[in-house]
Parts: sequence; C-alpha cells; structure tokens
Amino acid sequence: MSKADEAVARGIVKVSDRALGPYQSAVVRIGFSFTWLVFLLFEWPHRRELYGPDGPWSWELGERLVAGNHAFTVLLWSDSAVWFEAVYALAVLSSAALLAGWRTRTMSVLFMVGVLSLQNRSVFMGDGGDNVIHLMAMYLVLTRCGRVWSLDARRARRSRAGGGAGAGGNDLVGIALWSLLGAVLLVATAGGRLSWFGDDGPVLYVGWATFLWGLWLVYGLWWYVTRPADGRENVRRLMDVLGNIVHNAVLLIIMAEVCLIYATAGWYKIQGSRWQDGTAVYYPLHLDYFSPWPALAEVLGSSGLMVMLLTYGTVIVQVAFPFTLFNRRVKNVLLAVMMLEHASIAVILGLPFFSLAMIAADAVFLPTVFLVWIGAGASRAAGRLRRGRPREPEEEAETSEGSGADGPARTLVG
Repeated sequence: MSKADEAVARGIVKVSDRALGPYQSAVVRIGFSFTWLVFLLFEWPHRRELYGPDGPWSWELGERLVAGNHAFTVLLWSDSAVWFEAVYALAVLSSAALLAGWRTRTMSVLFMVGVLSLQNRSVFMGDGGDNVIHLMAMYLVLTRCGRVWSLDARRARRSRAGGGAGAGGNDLVGIALWSLLGAVLLVATAGGRLSWFGDDGPVLYVGWATFLWGLWLVYGLWWYVTRPADGRENVRRLMDVLGNIVHNAVLLIIMAEVCLIYATAGWYKIQGSRWQDGTAVYYPLHLDYFSPWPALAEVLGSSGLMVMLLTYGTVIVQVAFPFTLFNRRVKNVLLAVMMLEHASIAVILGLPFFSLAMIAADAVFLPTVFLVWIGAGASRAAGRLRRGRPREPEEEAETSEGSGADGPARTLVG
C-alpha cells in the first residue's frame, strides 16, 4: 500500500506540477492552424460559393439545419454579405495569429469560432480532414499550446530577462483585446444569439454563453493574479496547477482521439471484402476525381503486388498503432509510416488538406527529443539568415523550456 500511495502521489504531482508535452502541443497548434489557414487562402476565390451567400446551400437551408442539430455558427446571425466577409477574414487572421503564437489563449478561442462557424454553415464542404480540425479546434482552447515556439513564449522570456513578472499591468494590447471581446460577447448575449444552458453548447447542458463568458472571466482573473503584487502567490499557484491539470487531461483526450480514429478506421476496413482480398487500394487509384497524377496512379495500380502490400499494410498499421504506444521504438516506426502514408495520399489522391490535418494530429506522438532537435535546427537556420547573429539567451532557453530535473518533458506515452 505504501508503494501504491507513493505512485499515486508521484502521478498527481506529475500531472499538476507542469504542462506535459509542451513541444507536442505546440506542433499540434502550428499544424492545425497552418492547415486551416492554407485551406482558407486556397479557397479565397471560391469562399462565397463554399460558405457564403452564393453557395448552393442557402442561408435559409443552413438556418433550418442548425435549428435541428443545434450547431454553433456565427455566420447565421446575419445574411449580410458584409457579415460573411468579416467572419471569413476573422477566421484567416485568427489562424495566422495562432500559427505565430500571438495571444495564444485568445486566438485559440477565435480560431475555434472561425472553424465552427464556417464548417457548420455548410456541412457538406469537406473531405474528412475537416472533422479532425473541427474537434482539435475545440481541444486547443483548453491546452497551454503556446509555451514554446510562439511569440507569447518569446515575450515571456524577454519579460523575465528584464525583471518583469509576465503578463503585467502594462499589457495594454491584452487589456484592449480582452475588453473588446467582452463587449462583443455582451452584445451577442443581449441579442439572444448565445444561450446559457441547453443542448446547443460545447458540453451537455452548458450553453455557449456560459462557456465563452467563463473563458473570458478566467482570462481576466489570470491577468489579475499574474500582475506583480504581494498576496497573490497562492492564487497564482492554484490557477497554474488547475491549468496544468486541464492541459494534461485534454492532451490525453487528443491522443485518445487519434487512437480512436485509427482503430475504428482499421477495424471497419477489416470487415470489407476488398480489404480482405487485398485489392481495396486499386479502386481509388483509378478514379478520375482522385487522380491529379494519372501516370503515377497507373504505375502503382498496375502492380498487383504493390496494391496488395499497400492494402494490407494500411490495415495493419492502423489496427496496430494504438497497441504500440507504450513501446516508443515501435510507436515511432509506425508513426513515421503513417505520416508517410498521409503524405502519399496528399500527392497521389490529391487530398492535401486531409493529409495535413492527419499529420498534425499524429504529431502529438512525436518524440520530444526529435522536436527539440528540429527546433534547434530551425533556430540555427534563422540565425544564419540573420547574418550570423549569435543566439540570444532567451533563444537558447527555448530549447530547454519544459525540461526538468529528469530531462525534457514527454507526452504521457513517451
């Protein structure tokens, strides 16, 4: 019992003392914001047909659908073309800001609003990757995904180097942004656009007004307790512990979500006769709609051995991956294979955004050592681009942030 108690105590300390996987959560943030940003910019000429007033899925049809499924979208607050352009522009800007890690907490909320608003407005626009982005946009709100590789992290390092206390009272940009969003929330709530309770919120019986106002108040409280003043240390530590627990729990949910995606995909494939006889991959290779490079698809599809290997290999990797998570070496091999598979799907079948979304989701399992090595290489390359300027102390600190006495912080599976 003593050993069990010690193990439980160590587990509690581990999940509450720090935010695990800072590099993994950062690369997930970068991956999904990049994927959504590139998609929005790529479809910019067609935005009005996809999600706007010129689309086949009219505003009236969208309103009727949302009335039935209680999905969240601010695009249906008005049928004005100006309102649509403003929401689309907000989605683009928030994606770019989240990618750079500028005001990560706030931008993650705006990123979620943009994703849900556009996708729920026209539910038939997507290729499967949109479902993953939909889920991850909501999860990222509850993670501390800006601890490394972000403008927020750089600002925090410079503040510490200058003797500051982080988000202090001189953060005029943060105060103005918080006040502006509070005013927008007030107008939307007073206008009946957001409900406090019911089945139309992110959680059962919790409306969007309750959720968004709760985030707004928590962000304001966090700013208040992190200001340099005496008597707030205990509250600051409590909020930091709660933030770590929520972050680690959501990170575990993200990993479980990825495992669930692959497990269900693999087990459903096993039940298909074409996957059982090893010919399933042959058919999408010969669909004109999924053949941006017909010659390449023909080369792969003309080899019966290659088709069989790809078919069986896909099923084996997807079914086996969740069972390899506690063996880092095997997990890393299968992870590399899956990422290579998605990259191949992007090129051969012409599904780049689906592949980018899945690669971004897979990145939550990347080894910390590998990500630190990538970050160090990127920093060296950036230094050479700046004419050989030596790295500043805060830049050196980024490669070691999230490390403790036991080495770099890892995900819950290594």
